[in-house]
Parts: sequence; structure tokens; C-alpha cells
Amino acid sequence: MNAYANQMNQYKNSQILNASPEQILIMLYDGAIRFTRQAVLGIEEDRPSLKLEGVSRAMAIIAEFSNTLDREAGGEIADNLDGLYYFMMNELAEARTQNSVTKLRAVEHILLDLREGFVGAIEVNRSATQPPPVAGDASEAKRVAVSF
Repeated sequence: MNAYANQMNQYKNSQILNASPEQILIMLYDGAIRFTRQAVLGIEEDRPSLKLEGVSRAMAIIAEFSNTLDREAGGEIADNLDGLYYFMMNELAEARTQNSVTKLRAVEHILLDLREGFVGAIEVNRSATQPPPVAGDASEAKRVAVSF
């Protein structure tokens, strides 16, 4: 392995080790999307090993999503997510055997929608947990603005 590749691996490992659970979730969605696209490329370029690797890795991530659902806390939302994960796993399995780009694109679309939803939820949660601005800060900003 060359020095550049070694540095990149160290950087990636550092990113993961220092990431919040929310950041890791988004990284996993990014990975599942990337691997689904890799499988599409494998079909389009008639590269079966690329397709199989992409499908296998996407399935592994989606299976982990399903396995880590908190069904007690999540209730109906967790049940709905589990149904989507099950559907995607079936679509990936069929895409693998049928060389179906259509099925892979359907999974990619669902993953993109879920990722977008989680990013939005993370932002809402983050803004809800931030303390309100200190009153002195706002009046100080107004005073400075008026002085110009």
C-alpha cells in the first residue's frame, strides 16, 4: 500500500472514531447508496464481481439498519422502517439474480429519501437542543449595528 492510501485509511478511521452516532448513520446511508450505485455500474459494464460486491455490501448495511432498530422506542415508525428495509433486501436479492438496474434504482431512491429524512430530523433535533441565545448578545449586536 502506498503512503497516500495509508494516510487516507488513517483519515477515514479517525473520522469514524470521532463521529457522533448521527454522523455514523449518515455515513452508513452514504455507503449503502454508493454500493447500490456500484452494483448498477457492475450490471451496466457487465462486471459481475462489481455487481455482487455492491449488492452484498448494500445488503449488509441495510441488514444492520434493521437489526439495530429500537422497536420499543420507535413503535410504528420502527415497524415501517423495518418494512422498508425488508423490501429493499428483497429488491437487492432479485436485482442480483435478474441483473435488474430498475430494482437497484428503486432501492437507491428509497435510501436517498431515508437519508434526507434522517438529515432533517438530526437538524431539527440539534436546533431543539441548543440553548436559546443570551439576551445580552442580541442587544449588544443591535447596539453595534446602530453605531454604524
